Amino acid sequence: MHTIMKRNYTWLLMAILGPVVLLSCGGEQNAQQRPGAGPVPVNTYTVTQESVTGTDTYPGSVVPLNEVELRPQVSGYITNIYVKDGQRVTKGQRLYEIDQSKYRASYQQAQANLQSAKANLARVQKDLERYERLAEREAIAGQQVDYARTDVQTAQAQVAAAQAQVSSASTDLGYSTITAPFNGTIGISQVRVGAQVSPGQPLLNTISSTDPIAVDFVINEQEISRFSQLTQGQQPDSLFTLQLNNSRPYPYPGKMLVIDRAIGRRTGTTTVRLQFPNQDRTLVPGMTVDVQVLNQDIGEQLVIPFKAVTEQLGEYFVYVVQGDSVNQQNVTLGTRFGADVVIREGLEPGRTIVLEGLQKLRQGAKVQVGAAPAAATK
Repeated sequence: MHTIMKRNYTWLLMAILGPVVLLSCGGEQNAQQRPGAGPVPVNTYTVTQESVTGTDTYPGSVVPLNEVELRPQVSGYITNIYVKDGQRVTKGQRLYEIDQSKYRASYQQAQANLQSAKANLARVQKDLERYERLAEREAIAGQQVDYARTDVQTAQAQVAAAQAQVSSASTDLGYSTITAPFNGTIGISQVRVGAQVSPGQPLLNTISSTDPIAVDFVINEQEISRFSQLTQGQQPDSLFTLQLNNSRPYPYPGKMLVIDRAIGRRTGTTTVRLQFPNQDRTLVPGMTVDVQVLNQDIGEQLVIPFKAVTEQLGEYFVYVVQGDSVNQQNVTLGTRFGADVVIREGLEPGRTIVLEGLQKLRQGAKVQVGAAPAAATK
């Protein structure tokens, strides 16, 4: 009886204590498996300086410095087109001709009217001179002299009106021949010989300057002070360069012409205009390009692999190895160069930073440094 009761107490005690023992063992096992309980294996990189040329890239568009729509200013039929589509033209070169017959006739008629008015003025002036001599001898009524003076004034006004008519007719005759306002390239003609035109309609063609040519790009208001400083003093030759849409660099550097007068209320941006030489007409109005602007990352700079950088709430950090632990260090990033990035602030040459194994790290974590060489990990 006592033996049976002792066995029952033994099983009851084991039933109570068993889960506690198992929970204790499991806790010890979980503690051993918890990340960060032991040193975290990492690979490192030693911070060094490299010679770099940092640029900031902006999307840009090619625009002509001068561009004019050619429209008729008189009515008539197109009688001649003197240029081919896409042809280079020089200032003053004839482009289009509108039927000149009626404008030439009007000009000749105006010239004849002017000559008649001048002849009439000469006649009444002589009459006035004669009447004034007679008036000196009191051989003519004073009223007759006054009439003669009025006739001279009327004749002078008629001459002025005739001269204005000649000027107007000459202008219309000149408008019947449309010439290039500046050196440039003409586009595709929108009319053909025989087309009827009237003042302002239709659009005949468009002419734009090609050399030099402009490139526009947009900056935000925080960058205005930087670009304003670039307009002062002499600009380096390579300050502004272009990358064409086929990834080929444009061979000629540019210079800044102007920053637009205001910031867009909705966008918070403004436009910067650059000028580039374009002798071979590689840059075509409307083309999209990448504008590359030199920044402060020039010469010997601290460069590290970008994968060594972590981001938290818009700030960037690296883990600096100090003995057998790491310290989370805030850094300021510069220009990206493929897989690398310039560090402007926060690091010094020779410091060792974690390159691989960042996912398991936290401030002050213990680390076990691997043997991977720095050059092989970039």
